[in-house]
Amino acid sequence: MRKRIFSRPALICGALTSLALIAGCLPQPTSDKGGLNITVYGFSIMKESLEKAVYPGFAAKWKREHGVDVNFTSSFAGSETITNQILQGVSADIAILSIERDASRLKDGGFVTSDWRTLPNKGILNKTPFVILVRQGNPKGILDFTDLAKAGVRLIHPDPVSSGGAQWSVLAMYGSELVKSERQSGGQNKELALQTLRAIWRNVISTPGSAREARTQFETGFGDALVTYELEGLLMKETGKTPLEVVIPKATIFSEHPAVVIDRNVSAAKRPVVDAFMQYLWSDEAQKAFVKFHYRSGIDPTLNQENKHLAQIETEFTIDYFGGWNRAYPEIIEGIFRDQVQRK
Repeated sequence: MRKRIFSRPALICGALTSLALIAGCLPQPTSDKGGLNITVYGFSIMKESLEKAVYPGFAAKWKREHGVDVNFTSSFAGSETITNQILQGVSADIAILSIERDASRLKDGGFVTSDWRTLPNKGILNKTPFVILVRQGNPKGILDFTDLAKAGVRLIHPDPVSSGGAQWSVLAMYGSELVKSERQSGGQNKELALQTLRAIWRNVISTPGSAREARTQFETGFGDALVTYELEGLLMKETGKTPLEVVIPKATIFSEHPAVVIDRNVSAAKRPVVDAFMQYLWSDEAQKAFVKFHYRSGIDPTLNQENKHLAQIETEFTIDYFGGWNRAYPEIIEGIFRDQVQRK
């Protein structure tokens, strides 16, 4: 797949055209025998935990307490993609996003008027570290992000235009070098981090639209390595279809995922059940479900002990290391990755 230049104007124009064409085909809320329907748009890797555990758990709870059925309509894609779809008018009630910047975009567009930061853990639902997936036996000898720059390594990496996971990955690789250099010398070696990111990106052979699409390509045998969420590797190992190993970098970022209500779309009649579902997402029951599907809890770290497959991270950092998304996006995703790595 051809690598694309990261261009927001081009993205917006393309989104306007394509969304206009497919608007009639996107999921729409439905009701079932007088029941209620909640429409959730989620970034690509939320599918299993929501559909297999969280939705059924809440539906059973609401039925016990109110005697009313609750149904869910879902749509999953890259975080940037679902945000663009909502901004173009799809009828989502709730969005679960890979990056907080997308929540801010929905607020700026007038679709989110409530403050998600008043929710538990400032609206962060769950989190997960970024890791490297390699083929069984690790034939390329990949032990850290820097090894992805080796000659002959074919790397799959989702597209930062459409994927929040891709933006987390860029921050993981670039930030890892900053953190390690800071620990060694007391200062951030930004030039080394830039050179490393450039060298890694030269080995990228495919840029699919989301983290889940990237996983699918890797599962078909394409590429030698994939940078992705830890939970994707663990889910793949559970299926046993693709022999692989999960490489834990020496320093890596934890992605943090916010949930927001699309206030513009939620009627007064539906608001109670939507708000109840939002509160349920941070309940012990739902948080345990996320941990079962290999997320880290967004509110209670002790719950993570129930999943023995979660890796120990030697040196972890978060978006706060870069000053939050308001700084990380323009300074690193645009100023460094787009302008100094991808375009060169």
